[in-house]
Amino acid sequence: MLVQRRDGEAAGPVFRIRVSHGANFREVVVPAQATFGELKSILVQTTGLEPERQRLFFRGKEKSDREFLHAAGVKDGAKLLLLEKPAPANLVQKVEPVIMDESMMKACEAVARVRAEVDKLSAKVCDLEKNVLGGRKVEDKEFVVLTELLMMQLLKLDGIKAEGEARAQRKAEVHQVQSLVETLDKLKARNANPFSDHNKAVSVTTQWETFENGMGSLSAPPPRVSSTQVDTDWEQFD
Repeated sequence: MLVQRRDGEAAGPVFRIRVSHGANFREVVVPAQATFGELKSILVQTTGLEPERQRLFFRGKEKSDREFLHAAGVKDGAKLLLLEKPAPANLVQKVEPVIMDESMMKACEAVARVRAEVDKLSAKVCDLEKNVLGGRKVEDKEFVVLTELLMMQLLKLDGIKAEGEARAQRKAEVHQVQSLVETLDKLKARNANPFSDHNKAVSVTTQWETFENGMGSLSAPPPRVSSTQVDTDWEQFD
C-alpha cells in the first residue's frame, strides 16, 4: 500500500472513473492528465479488449485516443461508455463459409428478380380474370402472350443453381408460375365458351412434376381423349 501511495503521489492527482461496458460497470483509477488512449490501455486489464477494439464515449461523443481526459471535461466520479468494435475476421478459417453464403445469396437474388417479374405477370392475370368472369370478351393472343412470358420465367428458374433456402424459394416460385399458367388455361377455355360449365374447362395440371431436378415440365401435356369417346370407339369395333 505504501508503495502504491508514493506512486500515486508522484503521478499527481487521479480520477476514479466508472466505465459502462455491456451490463457491467468497471471502476478504474487513472491519472488526471491521462489521455483516452491511455485509459484504453488500463481497461485492457479489466475487459480483455485490445485498445483498437475499444470505443470510448463521454457525454454522447466518441473520444479520440489523443484527447486528454481533463480537456474533455472528465472529472472524478465521471461515467464513460465503452463499446466494442467487431473482431477482425479470420480469413483463413472463414473462406469456405463466406463462399457458400455468397453463392446462396446470389441464388436468392436471382430468384427475387424472377419473383418481381412474376408478380407483374400475376397482376395481369388477375386483370384478365376480372374481365373474363365479368363477361367481357378477351382476345386469345392475350392468353398466349402471358403464357409465353410465364414459361420464360420458368426457364430462368430452371437455370438457377440453388441449395438450401435458395432452393426452397425457387421451388415456391415454380409452383406460383405453374398455378398462374393453369389459371390462364381455365380462363382461356371459359373465354372461348362463356356459356359452358366452367368447372369442366380443360386444365393442364397433370405433368408438371416430372423432371429429375424437381423443377417441373416447361411444356403442357398433349390433350387427352375423354373416357366417353374411348368407350364409343370400342363399341364401334365390337
